Amino acid sequence: MRFALNLFEIAILTVLVFTTRCANYQDVFVAGNVYFTDGDCYARMTRARMCLERPGLIVRHHDFENYPQGTTPHTTAPLDYLILALSISLKPFTAQPLDLAGALISPVLALIGGWFLWWWSRRMKFRYRWVLLSLYAISPILVHGTRLGRPDHQSLLILLVTIAVCAEWTLQNEASITWGVVSGVAWALAIWVSAYEPLILLILTLIISLAQGRHRLISKPRCLGWIYFAAIMALALLIEQRVPSLSIIHPGVIFKNWSHTIGELLPVPPLNGAWFRWAGYMLAVTPFLIWSAMRKRNGGAPRDRALRLILVLLIATYLLTIWEARWAYFFMSIFVITLPSLLAPIGSGAAVWLAFAISLFPILRDWDEQLWPNEPLVATRIEHRNESVESRELALMIRSSQVDAFLAPWWLSPAIAYWSGQPGIAGSSHESLDGTADTARFFLSEDAQTGRKILNDRDVTWVFAYDADRVAQNSAAILGSPIPANPLCRVINCTPAHAPSYFIFLAQNGTAKLFRVRNGP
Repeated sequence: MRFALNLFEIAILTVLVFTTRCANYQDVFVAGNVYFTDGDCYARMTRARMCLERPGLIVRHHDFENYPQGTTPHTTAPLDYLILALSISLKPFTAQPLDLAGALISPVLALIGGWFLWWWSRRMKFRYRWVLLSLYAISPILVHGTRLGRPDHQSLLILLVTIAVCAEWTLQNEASITWGVVSGVAWALAIWVSAYEPLILLILTLIISLAQGRHRLISKPRCLGWIYFAAIMALALLIEQRVPSLSIIHPGVIFKNWSHTIGELLPVPPLNGAWFRWAGYMLAVTPFLIWSAMRKRNGGAPRDRALRLILVLLIATYLLTIWEARWAYFFMSIFVITLPSLLAPIGSGAAVWLAFAISLFPILRDWDEQLWPNEPLVATRIEHRNESVESRELALMIRSSQVDAFLAPWWLSPAIAYWSGQPGIAGSSHESLDGTADTARFFLSEDAQTGRKILNDRDVTWVFAYDADRVAQNSAAILGSPIPANPLCRVINCTPAHAPSYFIFLAQNGTAKLFRVRNGP
């Protein structure tokens, strides 16, 4: 019976995790092709394709954005080769193994995380562990970070940081060499993937552990873990052959303006309704649960050491999420891990489950809007799918064995680069901001010769004209300048017959127009 119950629990959790992550399948699988959710995902898939074409390649430079200078990206190899490994396993089942692997990698990582939390919470004997598992499965922000069609490094970070935090919690309760190794390996791999959020969380963990007693960091169970940590860090430096960028704040007006157009870089004020959509109403009573738990602490007992550690991380990630929305993934991961312990002192299981069910109303309302959207949202989704299909059609027209760079709005550039195999001037990363700024200047220029100079300086062969109003507004926002009366983006999109003489009009569809740039001055 116990074995059957375990299988039943795993099956329920698997269905919940995978179903929520794949709820957007209609936007990913369109007309027999795979489409990813944003520009960064296409940039990641371009890296994965480069690794597929040249096995063993470590991508340290992006030639496909900010052409011709390119960029030195902060992205690293682990996710590239995870996608590649999954594509090899899918090869017998599909004609597009790499694209399908890119679409599935994040849901697969979320599923592994769910299975780990099921096993770990059972091992920890949490009374309300299904509160943890349910919230992990359906929280919209965790689903967003690991959903279908989003091959982004955040999904791998969510898994690794979750394992690392759980290992740290366990190490507070028991002196285990195994968990010391798990902790060291998970932190090292997470920092290899991104030396930003995991590094800050590790530093906080070390500070808290030092405050609780230095001997805990140099005990025998931890020493072997630190050896594994150092070995993986050395391996990462050997493979990547560069020190990861640790910069958090980038100077310059262009970056500041651009960051305001990126959802993950925007602040989330404490009174923003997104908090309840992510965590439910249970978040509102969490401060009282924390206060109650800390009142009942028993000096240096292992359980209290673990709770102090996890609460500091929870509060820190909450404050960091107020600063930047990208921290919400880690806040929610730690929140779901913490919740069973905060609820444990409540004796009435019926009261806990009733309160938890009521607290899910904002989350379920969010899912209701996604699964049964209103007419305007349905129209927006259909328009987005059509734009993806039609952009791909135009991008395929410029495929060539020669290098012919293109200029397009920055949010479209990574997808066009992936489909066409040609380098773009703009990109979706902050490393390609120089190219993005030049693209904005081109679209806003009123002088044909100014536009021509930008095209010549960047050696552009193709220009994609997209919705003039959106391009003008976004370009003006990035440059911090007003929209001129008759910018070039409006001329080439709305009246292509009046485009400058150095343009050759080649094709158009409902989404964009394609021009070739004449050679010569």
